[in-house]
Order: sequence, then C-alpha cells, then structure tokens
Amino acid sequence: ERQHQPAEQRRAFGLDEVSLDADNLINEATRAIKTAVPNIGVITDVALDPFTSHGHDGILRDGEIVNDETVEVVARAAVTQADAGSDIIAPSEMMDGRIGAIREALDAAGHQNVGIMSYATKFASAFYGPYREAIGTGGLLKGDKKTYYIDPANGTEAIRDAALDVEEGADMLMVKPGLPYLDICWRMKEAFGLPVFAYQVSGEYAQVKAAAANGWIDGERVMLETLLAFKRAGCDGILSYFSVEVARILAKR
Repeated sequence: ERQHQPAEQRRAFGLDEVSLDADNLINEATRAIKTAVPNIGVITDVALDPFTSHGHDGILRDGEIVNDETVEVVARAAVTQADAGSDIIAPSEMMDGRIGAIREALDAAGHQNVGIMSYATKFASAFYGPYREAIGTGGLLKGDKKTYYIDPANGTEAIRDAALDVEEGADMLMVKPGLPYLDICWRMKEAFGLPVFAYQVSGEYAQVKAAAANGWIDGERVMLETLLAFKRAGCDGILSYFSVEVARILAKR
C-alpha cells in the first residue's frame, strides 16, 4: 500500500516503501527458504533500519524517533513477513508497545500461531561496530540510538522492559549483545521462565577471530567456550556468526 503513495509522503516517513512490500528481499528470501526446506523454522526481524535513509530503527522526524508511527509500520510489516512464511517475528527496534501491536496485527490477519521473539534488552553497545562498518551504516547514521536502546549500566531497566514485553504477549526474549550481558540472560530466565536467546554480535565474533589470527588464543576452543557460557547462563538458543562453523564441528563429533 505504501509504495503507491506519493514519494513526498514516503519521504516524510523517512521510510523506503519496500519495508511494507510483500515482495521485498526479506519476504522473497523467506518464501524461497520455506519452498526449499518446508520444515525449517524461520525468524525474521521487522526493524526499519534496513529501509531508512538515516540508519535509525524507526521513523525520524525533526530529529526524534516517532514511537507510535514506527510501531504502526512495524506491525504492518510483521504481517507481510508472516504471510511470506515467517514462523517467529523478532522486532529489534526497541519501540514501546510494539509487542502488543504486532500480536494484535498478527492475530487479526489469521497468524495466531506465529510467535514473537522480543529483543527485550538491546543495549546501546560498542560491540556492534564491525557489523555497522561492514554494511556502511557508520557514516549513514545520524546521531546515535541511545534514546531508544538501553544504557549498558542499567540492568534494572532491562528487566523492566522485558516484563512489559512479556505482559504484551512476547513468547521468547532476546538479549543483545551476548557475552557482556550474561547476567541479564540469567536474570531474565529466572524472572520470566520463557525461552531466552542471546545474540553474539559482530564485535564479540571479531575479537575471537582477530585474536586467533594473531596466534594469541585457540580460536576453536574459545569459540566453543563462549557458546557454553550462554548455555550456562540459562539461554535456550544462541544467534551467532559462528553458527555454521560450530554446527560443522558438532556434526563431526
């Protein structure tokens, strides 16, 4: 629907029309995966930063992220992803009220069985650096994301935000980054009893790879030790750049 609106209106949202396009890259990839491997579970993110001209996760107006309008677009995008075959919607943009809005939109569209993995605690971390540099958002981003991400020093806010997401209908919870926040993983598991996931981000991955390349550590052993730490901290799942590598190692064992 958005793609048929005048270009001036789309620019006012700071949002490329493809975020709501049923045939955008995310949805095409989801359909292709489901066609090739019908029984595989697919998790998709609905944050808007891949589609904005300013690098933020939401709609930017007059220098501020507009929470409610962002949530409206995110909820609509979630439905297009569920239509494409996504099994779990994982909103990572950290807007207030997004979980309830997505749940309502999914249910209204007949997707009652599609789950929601909330990035309940996404911290304003320096560990995202290698990823942002790789995709070029370092120079694109206007300002920073500290106003809607969580302060790394504020563990209490992290648990409070997670509680709100659980109340709105989150089925599972994500902590991002991973290793610096193992305490948050444990606290969330103890507090809510829901499946908890950790996101081992690019900075964590790059540190291990760089140290191994310099001969300072045994890269494989350190990698496996970091993943074990997540499990010990109560995580039920791990998102990691090491996923393919560790899967091959475990398959051989």
